[in-house]
Amino acid sequence: MTKLLQQAYTLECRMFRTINRYFDCQWLNIYFRLVTHVGGATFSIAAVLLAMIFFEQEWRMTAVASACALAASHIPVAVMKRLYPRPRPYVVLSEAKVYGPLKDHSFPSGHTTAVFAIVIPFVFALPVLSFGLLPIAFSVAISRIYLGLHYPSDVLAGCLLGTAAGAFAFYLLL
Repeated sequence: MTKLLQQAYTLECRMFRTINRYFDCQWLNIYFRLVTHVGGATFSIAAVLLAMIFFEQEWRMTAVASACALAASHIPVAVMKRLYPRPRPYVVLSEAKVYGPLKDHSFPSGHTTAVFAIVIPFVFALPVLSFGLLPIAFSVAISRIYLGLHYPSDVLAGCLLGTAAGAFAFYLLL
C-alpha cells in the first residue's frame, strides 16, 4: 500500500508542477489572482447575503440553499484540516511558486469547497447557469493549484465536498 500511495503522490506532484509552472505568465497571474477571491470568505459570504436580500422571491430560496451549503461545508473543511494536517505544496516542493502563503493546512481546499457549495444550488435550480457558473468554480479550483497553495487532491476534495453540500442543501430546502 505504501508503494501505491507514493506513486499517487508522485503523480499528484507532477500534476501540481504542470499547472504551477505557468506562474510567471502575466495574464494568468492577473486572472487567477483575481478569480481565486471568489472562493474566499469575504466574497462568498457577501455574495450569498446580497443574493438573499436582493434576488426576487423565486430565487431567494436558492440563495438560502447556497448560504446553508456554504455554512455547512465549512465545518468538515475545518475538521479535515485538523485531522489531516497536510503541509501546503510550497512548503514541501522547493521549486513551487507561491502567491500569498497561508499558515493553515492544505487539505481540503476551503476556497474550492466554498465556491462549489455556492454555485451548485443555482446550477440545480436552472441548469443553463452551469455554462457561466461552473467555469468560474473550476477557475477558482485551478487557481488554488496555480498559485501554489494546494495539491490537486486538495482541490478535488473541496470540489466534491462543496458539490455534496450544495446538492444536499438544494434538495433539503427546495
